[in-house]
Amino acid sequence: MKRMIFRAAWKPGEATAGVGALAGSTEAEKLVRQGILMTAAAYEWRGQLFLYYECVDRHVEPDEVAGAALPYLQEWPGQPEPRKWIGMVDVFHFNEPASPEHWMRKQPVEKRVGRVAHLKPEMISSYIYYHYQLQEERAFLGDKYEIIAMHENLLFGYQEFPKVIEEPVLPGRLQTRGTPENWDDARMDLHFLPWEDGHLYFKPINTVFAYYMGDLTTEESK
Repeated sequence: MKRMIFRAAWKPGEATAGVGALAGSTEAEKLVRQGILMTAAAYEWRGQLFLYYECVDRHVEPDEVAGAALPYLQEWPGQPEPRKWIGMVDVFHFNEPASPEHWMRKQPVEKRVGRVAHLKPEMISSYIYYHYQLQEERAFLGDKYEIIAMHENLLFGYQEFPKVIEEPVLPGRLQTRGTPENWDDARMDLHFLPWEDGHLYFKPINTVFAYYMGDLTTEESK
């Protein structure tokens, strides 16, 4: 299994139409019903679109999941070939899929949330340093399905509620013990750019759709 996160931007003035087209599309739902994806979710915020999805057996391109959005998306510069999706880099997770069976949700999920935050550019390397240590040293347990991805200094996080706190099945990649015993000593408050209202850290954003294999199977069995 592989978890995928992408960022895109709506063309000026096209956000409302794009969100409507994507919300009315059945592409993602079909992939989840077919078992190609376990979970698929889309979120929008300030002219931007974020995709989160879990590939079960094969690599799935974002166009397959959210093709309805393509006419409304801008192209990103920086590569010879035009591209509308930017792959965001996984910079933190407490857990990762060991198998489809391991990753299936054992309890009902009440909410699937997308959230965003901005790092101070000069603190990006420090954020990654502390979080990779925490992740691979297994310094303490956390939400099984939480993941944080980055593009430039923008963080996008995916979470499910209620949280599932579970020991990872796969071993950590570090044998060191560099994570601060008191996580507060990592001073994450110094890493984030404050919002306009002074809030630090993440804020939830609007959900366009969210599908999960187990939910659709349950609905069909009724």
